[in-house]
Amino acid sequence: MAPPRTYRCEALTLKKAPLAEADLLVTLFTRDRGKLRAVARGARRVSSKLMGHLEPLTLVRLSLAQGRNLDHINQAQVIDGFADLKQDLNATTKGLYLAELLDGFGSEASPNPPLYQLAGEVLKTIGQDPDSDWPLRFFELQLLNLSGLMPELYRCLECRKTLTPANHQFSPPLGGAVCSNCRPVEAQIRPLSLRCLKVLRLLHRGPLSQVMDLKADGALAYELKSVLGTTVGYWLDKEVRSTSFLEQLNRESTAGVYT
Repeated sequence: MAPPRTYRCEALTLKKAPLAEADLLVTLFTRDRGKLRAVARGARRVSSKLMGHLEPLTLVRLSLAQGRNLDHINQAQVIDGFADLKQDLNATTKGLYLAELLDGFGSEASPNPPLYQLAGEVLKTIGQDPDSDWPLRFFELQLLNLSGLMPELYRCLECRKTLTPANHQFSPPLGGAVCSNCRPVEAQIRPLSLRCLKVLRLLHRGPLSQVMDLKADGALAYELKSVLGTTVGYWLDKEVRSTSFLEQLNRESTAGVYT
């Protein structure tokens, strides 16, 4: 029996783009179908019932019809618009960074319900605490973990010995930590402080609610951001466009530390 032509799904909107005269091309990260691109016919018309329901960073319940190339969105109901997040420029930019990572790592027809659940949790936390960078660091590491790309944080990738409590090294191409005694022939390797390693392990174990209570000075915050940012960038293999605006906002902030 042929599958039904229409179906329902729950999704987080990642981005939208104008199409034809009044349509929208919407990129979605769905709970049960993975990443999905679909067309919303006439959604840019003021009279459209879909108007405002498909903004980026909106959790929606959709009714879609299967199409030859792209599926069509027939109905949309907002589950959570993340109003707190969208009222703050810094929080919104962080949300768009998260959406860009989901777009880059998400695969069509490859559902990842835990990652979908994580995205909603992190977006809500960002809205509640726009100035904290912990939600992004938590999301970056968990994104790698749930995508099957978790960096090694417990054993040396070269000698396979358990990492001792000391400063070590880190390499995204090798896949994580390398002990201080090994010297791999690898150009992209960097120092990894003991306290950064400890925090990375805490980010791995979670949960996010406990991570939000952590404290870090400027040096540790920068190291965490650099280690995770380079690792995500390595696997994504393209520039994350929202990073530059996020860094501009960080430069304009006077905080300088995680809170």
